[in-house]
Amino acid sequence: MLRRVAGVAGRVRKAPRATLKVASVRANTTMQKRNMSAFDPTVGLAEEQKEIYNTALAFAKDKMLPFAPEWDQKEIFPADTLREAASLGFGGVYVGTDVGGTGLGRLEAAVIFEALATACVSTTAYISIHNMVAGMIDKFGTPEQRQKFLPQLCTMEKFASYCLTEPNAGSDAASLRTKAVRQGDYYILNGEKAFISGGGDSDVYVVMARTGGEGPKGVSAIIVEGGSPGIKFGKKEHKMGWNSQPTRAVIFDNCKVPVSNLLAKEGDGFKLAMMGLDGGRINIAASSVGGAQACLKSAVDHSKVRKQFGAPIGDLQSVQFKFADMATRLYTSRLLVRDAARKLDAADPAATAVAAMAKRFATDECFNVCNEALQIFGGYGYLKEYPIERYVRDLRVHQILEGTNEIMRVIVSRSVMKDM
Repeated sequence: MLRRVAGVAGRVRKAPRATLKVASVRANTTMQKRNMSAFDPTVGLAEEQKEIYNTALAFAKDKMLPFAPEWDQKEIFPADTLREAASLGFGGVYVGTDVGGTGLGRLEAAVIFEALATACVSTTAYISIHNMVAGMIDKFGTPEQRQKFLPQLCTMEKFASYCLTEPNAGSDAASLRTKAVRQGDYYILNGEKAFISGGGDSDVYVVMARTGGEGPKGVSAIIVEGGSPGIKFGKKEHKMGWNSQPTRAVIFDNCKVPVSNLLAKEGDGFKLAMMGLDGGRINIAASSVGGAQACLKSAVDHSKVRKQFGAPIGDLQSVQFKFADMATRLYTSRLLVRDAARKLDAADPAATAVAAMAKRFATDECFNVCNEALQIFGGYGYLKEYPIERYVRDLRVHQILEGTNEIMRVIVSRSVMKDM
């Protein structure tokens, strides 16, 4: 049965908020009655935020976890499951309510993505990218653009992708070469984007293209629809992880797009891209936290039943010390991610640097948690019959995308040199 939960993030922003359309999970007494501890993922959250987490967690356990291995092995893009998630409000978490969004904040979004990622990191990561694009259109789009694109993005009737990276413009994103030349009421796009999540399956692409001179000020953001004349897609990439979402090159060959699809103004694109990535980095870090939570729990459970030398391996001090370090990494990652989300909600000037810290720290440390969990499982952890190896493969790419962790260090160090 669906019910409404008051949008707690309304205390963060003055704009009116919708209530989150979530299924009641109060019947799950085990979840509700557990003792609060440092290891409870809802520690420090308001009651409504806890309910949001528990709702997302229940959806993850029921609708994602049983199918995640098959999605991974067969490279299935679970469109129907994504639309079920959208029916709970997860398709436009921080999109305005007037166009069908849920109207929550970045903290609530981080909580949702963390919970969903306990079941399937890959699928959750795509949901987070879709939300990033929808959020950019909501924040920077004209009233006409918001009404045209966002209602169907919020229901995930249509899917969205973010197009910044190019074959020769990765970390140096400002050197991108895709061009958009204005001809009357249209832009003509030529160029190629690489490693696009959802490429070929998405319906809406926010594309960073050069409308002016060299450097960041010559970049604009343009909404390109999947059926536009001149848009093409490369082969589906076969990846180490993230197999439940397709990845392809997006190719523009005299692609014709209305000038009315320009986001904000010409020359604003790089600034919009970086602002979008502040939230995207928090989202992907939260997904890492969720994956690490699942792996730590699985490793602890395994250590209680796996016996060697006549006793459970959890009785070994070496294993207990691993758990102490894993729990510390997980706990500090969660705190840093949620602090970054709060700062972004509050438009804190430190938000960009803290988001970079959170992305760097959480994606590194949570990958280490998953890797240690695999070690505790031993040879079993290396088998696809067990879930640990899937989490390890899915989390590894988080240290690369949304800005490599080396670039995160550049962002943080610049802030340190400037502000200390």
